[in-house]
Amino acid sequence: MRFQTKKIALAGMFLALSFVLPYLTGQLPEMGTAFCPMHFPVLLCGFVCGWPYGLAVGFIAPLLRFAIIAMPPFPACLFMAFELAVYGLSTGLFYKLLPKKNIYIYLSLIFSMLLGRFVWGITAFAFYGLTNTAFTFNMFLAREFINTIPGIVIQIILVPIIIIALKKAKMIPLERTL
Repeated sequence: MRFQTKKIALAGMFLALSFVLPYLTGQLPEMGTAFCPMHFPVLLCGFVCGWPYGLAVGFIAPLLRFAIIAMPPFPACLFMAFELAVYGLSTGLFYKLLPKKNIYIYLSLIFSMLLGRFVWGITAFAFYGLTNTAFTFNMFLAREFINTIPGIVIQIILVPIIIIALKKAKMIPLERTL
């Protein structure tokens, strides 16, 4: 029960961080798109708290932010809700299922980032298809890969460093139950 309470508290902290971090880039919307500040806490939540919490924080974060301050704008908040939910879900599952060697943290992160972006594309394609709005593969590549290169690079560098440091400090268990 105590471990469950700790996970809930940590998930709340990650949700709060996903709300606050975008303020660092809020003055320049292009920076927010490039650095993906909401992604960091969700990715970390999946690793630290496990897939159910990562999934929940990822799905709630953009919708809560939209409900309170209308950012990210509609319909982007919907696409991001599914994208970030997949980030939290997949980092938690991959971390649980793969060996606990540091290289697998990188693989978990990269596969999760690819899966989340793929889900963003499917969600956007479906929404824009329903509204008869053009959505091309080039738009998908630009939005999810080209424009976000700085965020992708920073995430691939920082997230594993943080997770490895938390493992060494014994702040996250080496084994986790589903």
